[in-house]
Amino acid sequence: MTSVPFREDDLEQLRARGISIDEASRQVALLSAPPRYSDLDRPCTPGDGIEICDDAEVDRLVTLGEEAARDGRCRKFVPASGAATRMFQSLLGYPGPGHPLSADVRTFLDGVERFAFADELRAAVAARGHDLDALRGGGPYGPILDALLSDDGMGYAALPKGLLKFHAYPDGARTPFEEHLVEAASVVKRADGLCRLSFTVSSEHLGRFESLLERIRAVYEGTLGVALDVTFSTQKPSTDTLAVDGSNRPFRDDGGTLLFRPAGHGALLDNLGDLDADLVWIKNIDNLVPDRLKAETLRWGRALVGRVVRLQHRIFDALERLDSAEVDGAAVADALALAREVPGIDASAAVGAPPGERRDALVKLLDRPVRACGMVRNTGEPGGGPFWARDSRGEVTPQIVEMAQIDPDSSLQQRVVAHATHFNPVFMVCGLRDRHGRPYDLRDYVDPDTAIIARKSAGGRELKALERPGLWNGSMARWTTVFVEIPEIVFNPVKTVNVLLDDVHQPAD
Repeated sequence: MTSVPFREDDLEQLRARGISIDEASRQVALLSAPPRYSDLDRPCTPGDGIEICDDAEVDRLVTLGEEAARDGRCRKFVPASGAATRMFQSLLGYPGPGHPLSADVRTFLDGVERFAFADELRAAVAARGHDLDALRGGGPYGPILDALLSDDGMGYAALPKGLLKFHAYPDGARTPFEEHLVEAASVVKRADGLCRLSFTVSSEHLGRFESLLERIRAVYEGTLGVALDVTFSTQKPSTDTLAVDGSNRPFRDDGGTLLFRPAGHGALLDNLGDLDADLVWIKNIDNLVPDRLKAETLRWGRALVGRVVRLQHRIFDALERLDSAEVDGAAVADALALAREVPGIDASAAVGAPPGERRDALVKLLDRPVRACGMVRNTGEPGGGPFWARDSRGEVTPQIVEMAQIDPDSSLQQRVVAHATHFNPVFMVCGLRDRHGRPYDLRDYVDPDTAIIARKSAGGRELKALERPGLWNGSMARWTTVFVEIPEIVFNPVKTVNVLLDDVHQPAD
């Protein structure tokens, strides 16, 4: 790798963040010669990469999942650092008096009493000397939006989604943070009642999450019958990445110092790997429904835990036999059959290995992290999905691929996308330990070729920014992966504020 001529003050910046010179040089090289697009072979479909489970099978998996939870193997992991700014983009764009209301602003105002934060908004408007109902009737509308969004009001535009009031209940409104506690109590609770969750949050909002937890802990522990073990982590400075300018030189701000940028959700791989956890249920912070609709979410959360457990049982048994001092041809043949059967394993390396090396090749293939990923039928949502993809080594494996990883100018690749049947809702369970209970080093299973280059700007100047391989995309590319179809009701993200007016986010009539 050609070394970038960093200055002495650059090296000090790198050291302060825990970034090596080699890593910084690698990032600049990637930005200068962007990684290739994903090479899609075909979409994963039912019977070809996506498992369809009948009710009896789901019940069996749920039983395995419940046993694993009682044994203390489970934890929930929720990325929750993103601000809610985009959720309120249509309201932030309101130009003020004298301009017609957009459809989104009108929908918000017409439905304002149905939001879980309506009482708080009414009080915030009153604190400004106005009456909410009077303003809704004929304006001006600015004081309502200011009360909701501005820093001297409720501050919703700058808060993380996890701290907003999403759902109304007879005893008060719940934030997404609280809804995740409720879900976890039914899926990851240990036999003694301990319920473990981990949230990644931004450092500026860490104190708010901690304060909310302390205010509500006793209430939820009492109503749910659990002891909450909740941890918070922030994205590490060492995972930030450099940017380059139009000449592919490290981008510098007006003061001449290097610019570092957060590297996308792939930067959270270190947070995931740092967990003292065996089986981890991952969900996004905004994908929630009220209690009346939670049953399927909870059932499938347990079922995916069970799916990982069952797969681990088979893999661990095969590895134990391969490790035996008296390993025989039957053990090798059975392990090879398993490797061929599991969709997330490309067994060609073991098949092509000389007989004397086949055992070691199989151990390398089988001894890796495992995940079971729920997939929902396509509903037109933007984002990634499950595909059979060919990597730089020629291996074709099931992968979650984001649209940004697919060549928009390739008619062949776009035809593959057009035939996709399923979508990634970020609803998965990950097995992070080997058969001896030792944690895998998750960095060993990343496909670095899946990094993404984005065009951004800073200080009015254009730059190229580097996003690390996505947490459930390239960062888990070399895991053993199975995709399972799950029902659409488990996927109800809140991307815009008016989505909270949909029936699935409203109380029962």
